[in-house]
Amino acid sequence: MDIQALKVFQVVAKMGSISGAARELNYAQSNITTKIQQLETHLQATLFYRHNRGITITPKGKLLVTYAEKIFQLIDETNRVMKDDQTPKGPLIIGSMETTAAVRLPVLLSKYSHDYPKVDLMLKTGPTDQHLYEVLHYEVDGAFVSGPISHPDIAQKTVFEEEMVLITDMNHPPLSSIADIQNRTLLVFRSGCSYRAKLENMLHQEGVAPSKIMEFGTLDAIIGCVAAGLGISMLPYSVVAQQIQDGTLRQHQISTSYRKVETLFIYRKDKYLSTPLTKFLELLE
Repeated sequence: MDIQALKVFQVVAKMGSISGAARELNYAQSNITTKIQQLETHLQATLFYRHNRGITITPKGKLLVTYAEKIFQLIDETNRVMKDDQTPKGPLIIGSMETTAAVRLPVLLSKYSHDYPKVDLMLKTGPTDQHLYEVLHYEVDGAFVSGPISHPDIAQKTVFEEEMVLITDMNHPPLSSIADIQNRTLLVFRSGCSYRAKLENMLHQEGVAPSKIMEFGTLDAIIGCVAAGLGISMLPYSVVAQQIQDGTLRQHQISTSYRKVETLFIYRKDKYLSTPLTKFLELLE
């Protein structure tokens, strides 16, 4: 199989068009078309339907996308294994929830960067669902996510335990029960955030319906809008401890069954543990 043709196919599938792939790869469209035709001839399979609006990937094409991802990941891993002389160096991509990155990781990442200056450390923030997908698809080396996680391809270790609290503005009266927040606006991260899912699940179990849900992209925005009285949220105490102590936020305890949340570090079981990742795991011990 022509690896270059497979790479062209992968980019066409990702971009959804011949012209998009041509721009991405800086190839002539005719060269892209030729590579796809050569690959289809070799595999004796139609990978894309052609029509007036462009192309649509076929079921066989979708299957090849999965295998292509594995092939290129294995090629990349082979190169890394062969070049790994047990000296921590090269890229290390770590995913993290924004709350964890803001409070738990600064000291850890600083120490790692100081101890291993030749490692090109990159941090990507986002919700748990996003990072689980990225780990499974080899897009990050590992990630800090909210537990529990159950997947046969995932290795995990517990690194932190968070205490969750409901937060409101200072003018909000103390809560005698969760029903007291009936018809309030929830201020949350986008779908895929595990803390949002836990809050929504808790309210559902208690029969409480929020009047509105407002999504935010940053932690600072949620904290600022809660303090301004726009709505309520649920976050780890470690994230909002300073604001609570400063008197800009009021905390409210929640039931024990929802209070404790584990933060896990996850990575693929079948992934080669590069020296940079091995040293990072050692730092988490």
